[in-house]
Amino acid sequence: MSTIPWGDTQELNDDQFYNRNEEINSLLRFLRTTEEEIAPNLLLTGIRSIGKTVFLKKIKRSLDEDYLVVYMDFSKAECYQNNHMSINGILNHYYTEIMNECEQKDIKTINEKIKKYLKTHNFSVQDIKTTQIPLPIINSEEDLNKLKDFVFNLPEKIYENCKNDIKGVIILIDEFQIIKELGEYKDSFLWVLRSYIQNQNNVAYVFTGSMSLHDTLIYEIAGKQGAFGGRMLTIELKEFSVDTTRNYLNEKADYLKFTDEGFKTFYKYTSGIPAYINIFAKLLPPNEELTKSKIEEEFKNSLSALAGDLINVWNRLTLKEKNIIITLLDKAKRRKDIAKELNVTSGSLSVALNKLQDLMLIYYENDRYILSEPLLALWLKNKYIEKGNYPYRT
Repeated sequence: MSTIPWGDTQELNDDQFYNRNEEINSLLRFLRTTEEEIAPNLLLTGIRSIGKTVFLKKIKRSLDEDYLVVYMDFSKAECYQNNHMSINGILNHYYTEIMNECEQKDIKTINEKIKKYLKTHNFSVQDIKTTQIPLPIINSEEDLNKLKDFVFNLPEKIYENCKNDIKGVIILIDEFQIIKELGEYKDSFLWVLRSYIQNQNNVAYVFTGSMSLHDTLIYEIAGKQGAFGGRMLTIELKEFSVDTTRNYLNEKADYLKFTDEGFKTFYKYTSGIPAYINIFAKLLPPNEELTKSKIEEEFKNSLSALAGDLINVWNRLTLKEKNIIITLLDKAKRRKDIAKELNVTSGSLSVALNKLQDLMLIYYENDRYILSEPLLALWLKNKYIEKGNYPYRT
């Protein structure tokens, strides 16, 4: 029976999780230095759908017994979901996720101490009945500064109060790229965060998110001129190799009967990206010879499922953004050439190009913009062949 998960599964059991032993051992080795009071700060990188979220949750399960491990997803912050992104909203999300994990780990003594702190530091306090977590409600800029101080120091305070029960605190922040939507406050948020956590010997941080390897945010975080001054450790999750992919499918889906050319074609289409491997493997017919031509046929039939997330992103693009993508389908282009093809001024492309880079649909290299999602390109070209035009409306 297949133990291959669907590509959008965000938490895998041990039977479903495969490979990554080297990366897991490296990250665990770094994080376990937290108990020696030399807590590291790390950046986990990798392309879209490479499995960063499931990797972090695997790390959390491995460390939960000895540490307070807090996994938080910035894209689930209420302020982001309501399209009212703010530092206050991110701080409250950060705080709430820490307190939720304290409750899960049965760290009960901290709540009353926090409530007392909030009530004596000019905050209003709101109790959430379902969790009994006291939430700070800020009313002024002065309160916001105090809230930053309180929230960013909270993990270290928890450790100091519970050092007999935990070896340290580990904060795993997913979808960290959401802070881009803080706009002009993004840089100050990064530098303020750094100013607190660089002095916390018992609190480790791992940052990751939907960031391409060309994303400027990576350099703003971990580059030599970035907020962390080049001192942040980086671990990259890479695509599965040909051999790893073959071994994975032999172990998890031995009912798939590839010919040599069929497997090579399967790997070409999935590019070694775990989510694509899983989805395509799930959709292939069992116990049937999978030749090159059969894989090509099945890929065409499965393309909408494989590119599902990308199609959703495509549907939310503006007309100008879609036109830029279409101009890049066949080759990389300079900005002035894109503008000429679209009959617009070069300056008018700035917002759209920046957004497409933030969405990891394109990247900029050697003075040219390059489409970074071959699956999206294949889907668009296939739709053009089928319909005679591109799917501006789907």
